[in-house]
Amino acid sequence: MAPLLLQSPVLVLNRLWQAVNVCTARRALTLLFEGRAEVVYESPDGQFQTFDFDRWQSFTEDRKPEDLVRTVSFRIGVPRVILLAVFDRFPKKEVKFTRHNIFERDKNTCQYCGRVFERNDLNLDHVVPRDRGGPTSWENIVCSCIPCNTRKANRTPREASMNLIRPPTRPKWRPFMQVNLRTNGHDSWKHFLDVAYWNVELGHQLE
Repeated sequence: MAPLLLQSPVLVLNRLWQAVNVCTARRALTLLFEGRAEVVYESPDGQFQTFDFDRWQSFTEDRKPEDLVRTVSFRIGVPRVILLAVFDRFPKKEVKFTRHNIFERDKNTCQYCGRVFERNDLNLDHVVPRDRGGPTSWENIVCSCIPCNTRKANRTPREASMNLIRPPTRPKWRPFMQVNLRTNGHDSWKHFLDVAYWNVELGHQLE
């Protein structure tokens, strides 16, 4: 039971109480033991309390056995939410330059005619053609429908008398954590994962 319990997901908050990641219980307990995080616990009356390692161990040692991790000398409850002691930013990531992410950036929309298509009906077009020095980069690749791609051919938009609906740019990274509360999360996460409250896109990301 303990090995599985140590792999259970724990929500990570930065010191501004913003959800920034999900880690395993093993990692959370390590951060707690090292003094780099505290446990966030919601009491029955809806108030949030924080606990360091020693206080959390004392507070949880009489919990149900299925919620406890046992060591040689003590028992300790598995936290569900932890608060980092010093981290006050969202983790920065480079958005990968992939076909999927280009479609996401352009919202499956042809950047010449402005119509939305299924992805199978879209091409990726070099704004400045490759054989004329155009790089394969965020700033030179756009989604294009087949008719527009055929019309543009091996020309620049200006030469083809076509206008881009918006100039292509590198996407700015924003927090993205997908969390499925029914299968992966815990009820105590809900307050911190309320989309209306945090205005972030949420998803599942386990370490």
